[in-house]
Amino acid sequence: MLIIYFMFILALSPITYSKKFKENEKPDWAKKDLRDFSDADMERLLEQWEEDEEPLEPDELPEHLRAPPPLDLSKLNTDNPEELLKSSKKGRTLMTFVSVTGNPTKEEAETITKLWQTSLWNNHIQAERYMVDDDRAIFLFKDGSQAWEAKDFLIQQERCKYVQIENKEYAGTFEKNAQKQEL
Repeated sequence: MLIIYFMFILALSPITYSKKFKENEKPDWAKKDLRDFSDADMERLLEQWEEDEEPLEPDELPEHLRAPPPLDLSKLNTDNPEELLKSSKKGRTLMTFVSVTGNPTKEEAETITKLWQTSLWNNHIQAERYMVDDDRAIFLFKDGSQAWEAKDFLIQQERCKYVQIENKEYAGTFEKNAQKQEL
């Protein structure tokens, strides 16, 4: 009976073993004060910390470590470079620059781009908007393939000067008309 009681106590009280270095067994970098750690020391400490952790699931990895979605080139129209670019950006973060025509104030440009962002959200195109200048904003798309759908919408807006995706500028429809009238 005493043995059963002893085993019951052992089963209920978890015993943990931790690897603790004695002062004379520690590596030199571990003996330093934390404030004196170099980047290499911090990296070693992080590696030691993550030593026994399980790897992250693919969807939990940062974007730069995720495997890109497979491209089926047989289904793509190779004559249309935009279609190739759009499919290569699927699932990747993409930034586009949008410029407002005229000489708007910062508040006016912010109101216009906020309206465009809301319209995109209403069309299930998720874009974050950041003002970078008085007449210029960045639209950040978590799914880069949506940027071309957004571009088609944005260039149709009256106050859109241009949309820039991957260093290629697409002039706004009304901006083209304004340039033609000037000539």
